[in-house]
Amino acid sequence: MSKPNLARRVAEAAEVALTTRKYVTFIDVVTGLRWLHSRHVDIWRQGRAGTLAELAAVDEDRLVATAGLLREWALAKGLRPVDTPYVAGTRDRRELRFTSGPGQEPFRVHWLSPDLSEARVRKLSEPKVPDLVAVAPLDAWTCASCGDTGPYLIMEEDRPHCLSCADLDHLVFLPSGNAALSRRAKQESGLSAVVVRYNRRRKVYQRIGLLVEEAALAAAEERCLADEEVRERRRERDRVRRAEQDVDYQARMAAEIARLFPGCPRDRAQEIAEHAAQRGSGRVGRTAAAKALDENAITLAVIASIRHLDTDYDHLLMSGVPRMEARDRIRERIERKLEEFRG
Repeated sequence: MSKPNLARRVAEAAEVALTTRKYVTFIDVVTGLRWLHSRHVDIWRQGRAGTLAELAAVDEDRLVATAGLLREWALAKGLRPVDTPYVAGTRDRRELRFTSGPGQEPFRVHWLSPDLSEARVRKLSEPKVPDLVAVAPLDAWTCASCGDTGPYLIMEEDRPHCLSCADLDHLVFLPSGNAALSRRAKQESGLSAVVVRYNRRRKVYQRIGLLVEEAALAAAEERCLADEEVRERRRERDRVRRAEQDVDYQARMAAEIARLFPGCPRDRAQEIAEHAAQRGSGRVGRTAAAKALDENAITLAVIASIRHLDTDYDHLLMSGVPRMEARDRIRERIERKLEEFRG
């Protein structure tokens, strides 16, 4: 890839992050370029890889060049650089490395928009100690210290350890599902760890609960019982607000679909937006790029609709045709429908 081409792609990925959050990181760019999946970043943050570059689809020289191009773009936009430490979610809290080279500073910089409030800038600038991370493994494993196993493992010195060897076996598991209880149990607990499990279908590590002290869990339960009615009223207000936000977002997405694809019927554009942007669906409409009304993300949502409604793709899958082969068979029909929608 030529340098001008790479610079353009870096700028596009950075713009999406800046529009969504008002700040940009190196990780935002490399995941936006699809050189790294979020699961790779999770593995790295858990301390299970020596460097982020080991997990990337490109070599270290390309990553170094990308960091330089991000810096050039950010300075031209007038963004504020803030050096931010990256620390592993392990007991030793060691500094995470992006590459094997000596200089890690270009990768750690967060580029902040001048529109950010001072309070938000201070929060982003403060060093954040990450949570300890315990993994609920899907496959059999063995503790590097005692040779035993268990329901969770903690990484230390790039090796898995059981809770007993990591001095965490006195903690109890609190499943996800009650945000107030989880938040308060963590506040009350002097020692805690976030428990994650790998979702093979979605290809991401998902939080499934917390490990907290038993006394802390009991204290948190007492606090939750005391103000349950107040929190229920707040939840109802939040539900109404989120529904209103979703309606507004879906309307903006439908308008963008109509702009990019003027031949797409208005009802179809609204249907695509409502389906793609459904809260909690994990579909393309819930990505940061789609929320920024990125043209590529909007196009992917339209293609997904055409694939299922205007081709025999679903029938091919049900008849046993491999997914990628089925996509190859319908590619020309999708292109014809896209041309029709483009008018």
